[in-house]
Order: sequence, then structure tokens, then C-alpha cells
Amino acid sequence: MRIGELSKRTGVSPRSLRYYEEQGLLNSARSAAGQRHYSEAEVQRVSLIRQLFDAGMSSRVIAAVLPCVETPDDPGVVELAFVTMTRLRDRIDADIAHLVETRDALDGLITVNSRHRAELSTA
Repeated sequence: MRIGELSKRTGVSPRSLRYYEEQGLLNSARSAAGQRHYSEAEVQRVSLIRQLFDAGMSSRVIAAVLPCVETPDDPGVVELAFVTMTRLRDRIDADIAHLVETRDALDGLITVNSRHRAELSTA
């Protein structure tokens, strides 16, 4: 199938599909005229790539995890995918902790500002 059909079937723009291919996440064959042609299997692969992006993974992380799908019986590949995903989760946990601290600091400022506003309204 050509890129337009893959786009329609997956809901992913042709531009994104070309990006996936540039990043090594998606494969196509080229016609003599240079047009991309995708196999039926690429429909499921695009769906998986979207799920991984939705899980917060970058294209670099997805490229490290996808071999686990292709060779699920290779312990080294499975271990690399596990380590990659746990590192990402740890980074997300650290980001969340930082956001909570930032929100708490902002709540403190809002409390001080609220008191000041109340004082101004009674004065």
C-alpha cells in the first residue's frame, strides 16, 4: 500500500509516517518511481509506534524498544527494552516530583497573595 492509504488506515499523517521511516521505526519498499510501498504488517507497527509515543517515549527510545517486538525471544533485546523503559519511567517520576514541588511553591505564593488581597480589601 502507498503512504496515503497507510495514513488513512492508521490516522497518522503522511508527514509523520515519513518521520517514522527517517527514524528507523518504519520500513517501506520503493517503487521504480521512488514511491513508498508498505506491507500490511506496517499498519499494526504504526499502531504500536503511536502507543509508544502516547506512553511518552521519544523516537530514540522507541527505536531501542521496537527490536523487542521483532525478536521477543532474544534475552539481550528483551533486557535492553526493559532497562530503557524503566529509565524512562524513572525520569518521568523525577519530572512528576519536580512538578509537585513547583506546584507546592506556587500554592505558597498564592496563599501569601490571597492574604494580601484580603488585607487590601478590608483597608
